[in-house]
Amino acid sequence: MTAAAPPPTPPEPPEPITGPSPPEKVGVFGGTFDPPHIGHLAAAEAARVELGLHRVLFVVSNVPWQKADGYAVSDAADRLAMVRAAVGGLEDFEASTLEIERGGDSFTAETLEQLSTPGRRLYLILGSDLAPSLDSWKRPAVIRSLATVAVVGRLGDAGDAVPPPGWDWVGVPGPGLEVSSSDIRHWLEEGRPLGAVLTTPVVEEIRRRSLYGS
Repeated sequence: MTAAAPPPTPPEPPEPITGPSPPEKVGVFGGTFDPPHIGHLAAAEAARVELGLHRVLFVVSNVPWQKADGYAVSDAADRLAMVRAAVGGLEDFEASTLEIERGGDSFTAETLEQLSTPGRRLYLILGSDLAPSLDSWKRPAVIRSLATVAVVGRLGDAGDAVPPPGWDWVGVPGPGLEVSSSDIRHWLEEGRPLGAVLTTPVVEEIRRRSLYGS
C-alpha cells in the first residue's frame, strides 16, 4: 500500500511593502512669555492646523538677548510655570525647558541644533513683526539650515513683513488677535481684570506667585 503524499507546503506570505516613515513635524515657538496670553495660544494653534504639526513646543527663553522695551524680565522659573499653566491639558502643546536648562543667553540657533534629529522636520513659529529681522539673529545660516520659518500674520500686516531673501518660509493666516505681553503687564499693574486675554490657570499662577503687582 502506497503512503499518502504529504500536503504541499503553503507559500510564504509576501513581505509587506513599507516606505520611510513620514517626518515628525514639530513647531518651535520661542519667547519670553511674560506672561503667556491667548494671542500666543491662538498663533500656535493657527500654525499647528495650517501646517499639520504633530506638536508645538513653547520654548521659554532663559535670558532673552533682545528686549523690546528694556523692562526687567520676570524670573525664568515664573515664566515657565505660567507657560505650563497655559498649555496644560491642551493636546499637542508642550512647555520646553531647553533654553532654561542650557543657561545664559538664549539663542534660537542653539535650540534648533538641540531639537534637530533625523526623522523630524522643524518649523520656527514667529509673528510677522519679527520676520524682517531674521538676518540679525545669531547664526542665521544655522537657523535657515535647520528649520522652515512659519510666519504668522498679524492684524494690519500689509504683506511686506516677510523674511529676507534666502529664507525657507511659509505664511500662516493669523488668528486676528492683537495682544501684547507689555500691555498685559501694564493692565495687571493697574489691577484690571484680564479674563479675556489670559486663561484662568495663568491668572491663578500669577496670583500664586504675586507677579506684576498682583
